[in-house]
Amino acid sequence: MIGAIVGDIVGSIYEWDNIKTKDFNFFDDHAFFTDDTVMTLAVAMALKECQGNYENLSQTAIKWMQKLGRKYPDAGYGGNFRAWLNEENPLPYNSWGNGSAMRVSPVAYFAKSLEEVKDLSYQVSAVSHNHPEGIKGAEATAAAIYLALQGKKKEEIREYTVKNYYPMDFTLDEIRPTYKFKVSCQGSVPQALEAFFESTDFEDAIRNAISIGGDSDTIAAITGSIAEAYYGVSDKIREFALGKLDDNLRGYLAEIEGALSCHRVN
Repeated sequence: MIGAIVGDIVGSIYEWDNIKTKDFNFFDDHAFFTDDTVMTLAVAMALKECQGNYENLSQTAIKWMQKLGRKYPDAGYGGNFRAWLNEENPLPYNSWGNGSAMRVSPVAYFAKSLEEVKDLSYQVSAVSHNHPEGIKGAEATAAAIYLALQGKKKEEIREYTVKNYYPMDFTLDEIRPTYKFKVSCQGSVPQALEAFFESTDFEDAIRNAISIGGDSDTIAAITGSIAEAYYGVSDKIREFALGKLDDNLRGYLAEIEGALSCHRVN
């Protein structure tokens, strides 16, 4: 999940100041974490708490999203989701926003099969983003991550994506000149996937994602979550991201990584 966090942090300073080039300072002192990081960790903590029994995952996810969302109220949530975070009994609001995809990456690490990836993805997405496009964007992201973790080649991941989710009938060079800010899954998840498909390593994937403009932190978070599973993340990049988190979030990440280590052993 550090890949999603890295993408969020590196892209944070370009969300409202888009750039259309891959030539930028990757380790910018002004970069910061946003809601993408907070909600990714919230989903991961919910999965960790379930300890393999996901019968109540949806309610546990709501609990953790509200807990961390309220602790970090200025992380950059959309208006509807901000209201959802503060409701006593939050209900899904038919969102097709890319928030479902940016927070879903942990399910690919906890799931034991592709079918379980889809089930867990639905449970952590539909609590707020229950529109079919919101569900699809999260599932497409989680499936790509899972397939990468299973050692599948890019061509195989692309083929699965095209068969089940999006046509992927464009290149980054083709869309870069005219691509604009889009908060929908259907308007940003395929672009994030293509940024991964065209990459040569983890850093290049993040640069690809940011270079098209748009919702830069979220697109880079989605791309980063897939690229981490495929390439891994270097110590230098990891340490940069950890340095941008506070002690509380670093603590949650350490808990999650510890739980995943035990999960893999078992």
